[in-house]
Amino acid sequence: MPDEVWFAFALTLFAGLSTGVGSLIAFFASTTNTRFLSWAMGFSAGVMIYVSFAEIFPESLEILVGATGEVAGNWLTVIGFFGGMLLIALIDKIVPDLGNPHEVKKVEDMDESPKKARAKHPELLKMGTFTALAITIHNFPEGIATFTAAVQDPTLGVAIAVAVAIHNIPEGIAVSVPIYYATGSRIKALTYSFLSGLAEPLGAVVAFLILMPFLNDILFGIVFASVAGIMVFISLDGLIPAAKAYNREHSSIYGFVLGMAVMAVSLLLLM
Repeated sequence: MPDEVWFAFALTLFAGLSTGVGSLIAFFASTTNTRFLSWAMGFSAGVMIYVSFAEIFPESLEILVGATGEVAGNWLTVIGFFGGMLLIALIDKIVPDLGNPHEVKKVEDMDESPKKARAKHPELLKMGTFTALAITIHNFPEGIATFTAAVQDPTLGVAIAVAVAIHNIPEGIAVSVPIYYATGSRIKALTYSFLSGLAEPLGAVVAFLILMPFLNDILFGIVFASVAGIMVFISLDGLIPAAKAYNREHSSIYGFVLGMAVMAVSLLLLM
């Protein structure tokens, strides 16, 4: 396989395994750094939204217009963009309520002993399992998005992988807290968290095996536009609300603006 394909796989693995970082934070930090999480998730959303509208959508439009003509190219780009949004919205719809991967969890939620927590909240194992399942389902299209972007443009892939990795950290906390309380085992909580993140590289494998053999300019342009839609939806539906929930003062908006600025400068330097 070409080197860029291996690099794309490595990026999706890095992004996926960051859910485990959230677990480690939950187990080894005494308090939640809410200011950092708010800033980091805002930063991730800023990167995703800016790169979607300033780089991925225009590049998809250029590819599709070149392949199909101006009218068809514009229509296919818009259809791909909103198709990506529809895909991730449908995933959100089918995920059980108990498994909301964007539910804010803090290290302080682990102050009680597992035995006391189980007595007060007997549904904890179900909640943790559903959360892990929800994150697994959400990470799958994120893996496709990261892989596709990295194959097209490795630098762009790095930016997206870092943004996805940052937003996976609090998801790792959301899995770890209920699983730990339900089982009393840190190992099980870590395992669930890491496994849920492996859906990211699994999405990359599916993209490689199913999409790559049939990838022509038209299909690639549509998939690329869908990537933009997926990332915008994730940012608006998950990252920004969660960043506001963690918010201390204006950390989330500062992170958001900084993420957009960093992405903008990076793209200018690479012109």
